[in-house]
Parts: sequence; structure tokens; C-alpha cells
Amino acid sequence: MRLALFDLDNTLLSGDSDYEWGQFLVERGVVERAAYEAQNRAFYEQYKTGTLDIHEFLGFALRPLAEHSPEELGRWHADYLRTRIVPMITPAARALVRRHAQAGELCAIITSTNSFVTTPIAREFGVEHLIATEPERRDGRFTGRVEGTPCFRDGKLVRLEQWLAARGRRLPDFAASTCYSDSHNDLPLLERVTRPVAVDPDERLAREARRRGWETISLR
Repeated sequence: MRLALFDLDNTLLSGDSDYEWGQFLVERGVVERAAYEAQNRAFYEQYKTGTLDIHEFLGFALRPLAEHSPEELGRWHADYLRTRIVPMITPAARALVRRHAQAGELCAIITSTNSFVTTPIAREFGVEHLIATEPERRDGRFTGRVEGTPCFRDGKLVRLEQWLAARGRRLPDFAASTCYSDSHNDLPLLERVTRPVAVDPDERLAREARRRGWETISLR
């Protein structure tokens, strides 16, 4: 059995689903434009430079989920998926996922973006398995807090190992494991698989990929 792991934002998508969800809420008037938009942009820049405090960011990003009903959130997400996400999916990205699935590999999207935002996106790609940051729920509503380890940097390895353990497996059990990512934030995970692939990489990951002789591809 082979394992294929796909980062989502700026890898399978030609953009960032977390950032775009925030911008969608701004445009819908769900959140206050000036303050929220500025914070959303600042956190995104911190992510790109590697200085993001994930818990501080999640306190910001998960708050709107707690302030609205699941029914409202679901209606908004359907529009967000159609207008913001589907246009960011290239034919090459769909073909890459399809190729691994048709080869009989175990495929999973692994992303730091929360599962409310990303579960419908994984379905759009036809990927059954999603490893994502989990927002806490109580009595059917989001609380605004995170449940368990955020799926970010070293936390991606933690969450991957938990996911595999629940299936009675470990990463070394696979004959081959591939991970696709665009970001230097995913170096801990890329270093652990047998085939790390840099996809339209940021500058720091591109430099590491050249130094280590990793494959580099573009899906755009």
C-alpha cells in the first residue's frame, strides 16, 4: 500500500482557503470590514513568513463559527465554495489527485485550515480522508475553540500519526509515501515521507528542495 498526502492551500488550490473564507465573510458583511480584513491579512503574512502563532490565529479564525448557527454557516459555505474555491482548482490539481486514487493509493488531504472550511473542499476533489485542524463543538454548535492539536507544522505529523494509528498503521508501514506541499511550514512532514514534492513552492521551500534534490512541480 502507498500513501499520498496533499496539502490544500496554495498546493491543490491556487490560493488560500482560510484567507478567502475570511474575505468572504468581510464581503458578506458578517464581520466588521476594516478591523477583520486587516487582521486577516496580517495573519496571512505571518503564515507566509513563518512567524504565525497558530493559537492566536485560531482564536481569531474560529470566532465567527461560534457566533452563527450551523444553518447560516452552511448556506454561506455553499456560496463560498462555488464562488471562491472552485475557481481556484486547476485541471492539473484534479488530475494529480485522480492519478493517485486510480493507482489504489490511500489518499488524504492534510491541512492547517479547519475542517468546517475544508471538508466540502475535500469532497469537491473526491478525497474521502481529511486531516485538518478541528474546531470544538458543543451541543451542535462551534465554541470558537480548537479541539486537540492544531494541524500545523509539527502538529501535522502528530495529527497524521493519530489518524494512521486509528487505522492500525504507522508511516513506515507504507511501501512509499508522497507528500505535496507549497510551504516551508510543512518541512517537518516533507522530511518524513519517502517522496517529498514541492508544488509551486514559496521561496524558502524552493531553496530547501534544491538543496535536498526534492522534486518540484507546478499545478498552475
